[in-house]
Amino acid sequence: MTPVNKEEIDRLELRYEVARKTIHLSSLSIPLIYFFITRELALFLLIPLFTGFFMVDLLKNFVGPVANWYHKTFDSMLRTHEIKGEKNHLNGATCITMSALLLVLFFPKLIVIAAFSMVAISDTLAAIIGKAFGKHRFGQKSIEGSMAFFLSALLIMLLVPGIDHGIGFAMAVVGTITESFVLRIGGFRIDDNISIPLVSATFGTLAYMLFLPGTIAFLSIGF
Repeated sequence: MTPVNKEEIDRLELRYEVARKTIHLSSLSIPLIYFFITRELALFLLIPLFTGFFMVDLLKNFVGPVANWYHKTFDSMLRTHEIKGEKNHLNGATCITMSALLLVLFFPKLIVIAAFSMVAISDTLAAIIGKAFGKHRFGQKSIEGSMAFFLSALLIMLLVPGIDHGIGFAMAVVGTITESFVLRIGGFRIDDNISIPLVSATFGTLAYMLFLPGTIAFLSIGF
């Protein structure tokens, strides 16, 4: 069993966690806007947005002035794995825009809206509730935070127009399980802004294909 890294749990004070997650919550604008626009227009907006965040993330590792500005501005809201010098990690903003881009590229619109709303809202509540009230810890998470994630995810699935409630419930369960663990490939940590929406969207899409085929439009990969 991997030992718990206390620095990773406790580094951010509650006020900085709230500030970080307030910014994170603003990503809810992505599924809200996508509800009203076409996939092509969404990609037109997301590709340059992701590219901008990614370039800053990349340049901060190699260009001194960019690194100085970045760390001076954002270090107080960064997690330990985002500022360690020995490994280059993508920050939360890059990961959230990457996940939005991948979702719009490869998943049906209904699934995108449900999965991304869940990571925008439920992940925010899980972090804040876990930081403020989390007493029962497992690994780097807390039971209180995970319960906040699950209950808010259920509410989201009830409110997303048109989604099957059974599949929505299953997506909430899968999202909660994914949020509860730190996923790694080798030494690289997979950010939960990527893992939560992509894993839950994959599950939801497969569930529709298996149990409710033909009820939602599926994408062809071509443009």
